[in-house]
Amino acid sequence: MIVLGVDPGTRVTGYGLLADVQDPPAVLQWGTIQTTAQLPLPQRLVKIYTGIAELCTTFHPDVLVVESLFFARNARSTLTLSHTRGVILLAAAQANIEVIEYSPLAVKQAVVGYGRAEKHQVQRMVVQLLRLPPTLLQGSTDVTDALAVALCHLHSMRLQQKLSANA
Repeated sequence: MIVLGVDPGTRVTGYGLLADVQDPPAVLQWGTIQTTAQLPLPQRLVKIYTGIAELCTTFHPDVLVVESLFFARNARSTLTLSHTRGVILLAAAQANIEVIEYSPLAVKQAVVGYGRAEKHQVQRMVVQLLRLPPTLLQGSTDVTDALAVALCHLHSMRLQQKLSANA
């Protein structure tokens, strides 16, 4: 199973691809799709859509996972993020890829073991669990957040498989 985790953002969208072939899962690729504030929103959305569509075409993930939308205090930010999520979901739908959402609490619980963990704790655990270079701790959390949601899905799938086997 190949999982594409995405951390949506209008300026920086993080992504991470994991393959469930071993323990820890194999990290196929990670990175960001970056836009600039100078671009009008529609052009930024095209760039994000194109980037996600290319990842779907290149890697053929079985599932795309994102955190479920939370409502920020700033309605404009929430609306803009909703547009970004929309083009990401569209790219997955057009590639016939299942989309699954997890709450931020569920992602933190799966990766750190504590649903109210802070971003830096999630970042450190992702690097440790996936045996990634510590340089990922120095940058923004966009990539590690994307890998965290992908890891959450794999943990969830493994748990479901164990429960089914014991039923």
